[in-house]
Amino acid sequence: MLPSIDLGPLLTALERALLPPQCLTCDAPVPRSDGEALVCGVCRSRWRRVAPPHCARCGGTLPPEGSCGFCADWPDALAAVWAAVWLDEGARQAMHRLKYDGWWRVSEAVAIGMQPVPLLRVPSVLVPIPLGRRRLRTRGYNQAERLAAALARLGGHEVRTDLLVRRRETGTQTKLTPEARRVNVSRAFEAAGRVEGRVVLVDDVLTTGATLAEAALALAGAGAARVDAVTFARARPPATMLA
Repeated sequence: MLPSIDLGPLLTALERALLPPQCLTCDAPVPRSDGEALVCGVCRSRWRRVAPPHCARCGGTLPPEGSCGFCADWPDALAAVWAAVWLDEGARQAMHRLKYDGWWRVSEAVAIGMQPVPLLRVPSVLVPIPLGRRRLRTRGYNQAERLAAALARLGGHEVRTDLLVRRRETGTQTKLTPEARRVNVSRAFEAAGRVEGRVVLVDDVLTTGATLAEAALALAGAGAARVDAVTFARARPPATMLA
């Protein structure tokens, strides 16, 4: 009997040779050096990173006067947040592909583009922000969970999807004011049991911090010693939040 031969790698290489993947944000062919990434290295290099000097708590660029008003109203339960890039056009396109077009593998390119992640210098417990049941059913997956899994593969972290649950469905936050966002997510999360040690929340975009703050309150209330958070992108805040 002839030994079986795994043709998978050969077929994959043949497929890449005949049908090279296209970047999902610029449509250009993705070179072999980029592996299986769905966003090419050129597009990733155009993502505009949040520049120093950084606020020690929210990771934003400090204004010339040196004081940050963005995170002033956050609860103590949310210790520190870091976002890699600004939510400008290229990063927004990648997020749209990830969240609304079904391309969950974009999370791999996003995780690569986030490196290095200051709050993940050591192996950490990653807790993705959970989706509501209706949105999860419609989307088919949780983009925060996919991003957490990609970050874990790069840094040897542990992903825990069993520590935090969403108590109720919440409406979209896209067009809400900061105050309305806080009301919308108030008491939206609860811990599924006792939480120990430090945990790091993972989400796709930081806008006002309302969602991360509510999730941090739930985890801290269940015993977490410290709750940090990381996101891929950071939305441009309205001028009133910078005053």
